[in-house]
Amino acid sequence: MAERKYSVIVFDLGNVLLPFNYELASEKLNKIDPGLGSRFWKYYKENYHLHRGFERGDITEEDFLNKILTALENKVSRETFFDLYSKIFTVNEDVAALLPVLKKKYMLVLLSNTNSIHQRHGWNEYEFLKLFDKLVLSHEVNALKPEPAIYKKVEAFTGKPPEEHIFIDDIEEYAESAKKAGWDAIWFKGYENLAVELKKRRIL
Repeated sequence: MAERKYSVIVFDLGNVLLPFNYELASEKLNKIDPGLGSRFWKYYKENYHLHRGFERGDITEEDFLNKILTALENKVSRETFFDLYSKIFTVNEDVAALLPVLKKKYMLVLLSNTNSIHQRHGWNEYEFLKLFDKLVLSHEVNALKPEPAIYKKVEAFTGKPPEEHIFIDDIEEYAESAKKAGWDAIWFKGYENLAVELKKRRIL
């Protein structure tokens, strides 16, 4: 079997490059008003279509905010919400350190299900983002992983055949849907495992 030729490495953002923890937001809300965080996350989970619709760009930021601030019993200003909803990220330094190494030989694309608030207030300022040739963001392209359309958006930018793309995502379903699109994919389970998988393919 011929060795596969890769020209594009596609990274997911959340929990690959940027681990996140919504509990941090919940704790801050509970400090504002006892039980508010718990009540809010119950609402958020029960109305997950709001989250997905906002990420997909089907729901405007204004509509999302109006519903969310109502769910927060109007006890939180929009600026406070922006802050606590978005200050949930940390950097996976080991994975981020791979980017400048990989960039020497490969085109780098970020593919993320995300929203305009997280982009603007949560992760937009991280330096490693400058290493990507393109950010393909769900709310900007009106498609979500695992929809086939979002993988096509990446290919439209790279101009490379599907088989030259490899995708790294912490959600198995999204990695599998990339494989269905003709890509290779690695289900991310941590840096060590990722390094092994990249070496196996002679990428590292």
